[in-house]
Amino acid sequence: MKLLIISGRSGSGKSTALNVLEDHGFYCIDNLPASLLPALVERVTRHENDLPGMAVSIDARNISSDLKKVPSIIGELDRIELQPEIIFLDANSPTLIKRFSENRRKHPLTTDKIGLQEAINRERELLEPIAALASLSVDTSNMSLRQLRDTIKGRVVERKDNTLALLFQSFGYKNGVPIDADFVFDIRCLPNPYWDPTLRSLTGLEDPVKTYLCAYAEVEEMFEDICRFLHKWLPRFEENNRSYMTVAI
Repeated sequence: MKLLIISGRSGSGKSTALNVLEDHGFYCIDNLPASLLPALVERVTRHENDLPGMAVSIDARNISSDLKKVPSIIGELDRIELQPEIIFLDANSPTLIKRFSENRRKHPLTTDKIGLQEAINRERELLEPIAALASLSVDTSNMSLRQLRDTIKGRVVERKDNTLALLFQSFGYKNGVPIDADFVFDIRCLPNPYWDPTLRSLTGLEDPVKTYLCAYAEVEEMFEDICRFLHKWLPRFEENNRSYMTVAI
């Protein structure tokens, strides 16, 4: 049975992720007390072997002392030979504030003395033990609901094996560095096809742009350097049971 742990700050899309998984046959539980996870998993694996998978949401609504124990709680699952996959969703603080302002929902950590901004900051601190264990981190800041659903479906539901998946993500510095990237490579030192008026409307997936870049020796050198670097780190990710490596360029 496949076990997924969904976590992340409030407003990042955890409910959407659970809904996608439930639609694909996963047994889903929202806001599970972390301390109950080993007992739940043991019971389900013993009596419900026909389930394709189980997904539980563990977030800041938990008892704070339980959140600190998540690494050891995950370790308890080793005795039943089940390695969970942790999916951590997040978004930048301005986006989370905007989402709460639009739907007018109360943040679970806000009180008469704690405002929304402070609650969002505290939430990240509380969830850090889980974020550090995540096999997949997803930045939903610029995602629509449909894009998030497609991401969960493509990178979690339809993934057939337990091998490490390598995802390359392009980005623009003016929009900020992706927070879910394991490695970020700055290639602004390379020739930029944007400055060729005949190529400006094209993307890097089109042959004229590929031909332009391949004409420069420094592009090939950079490519080979990145490949050597990634080959060095891939085994370490696999040793830590990571399911994904995200590379932003």
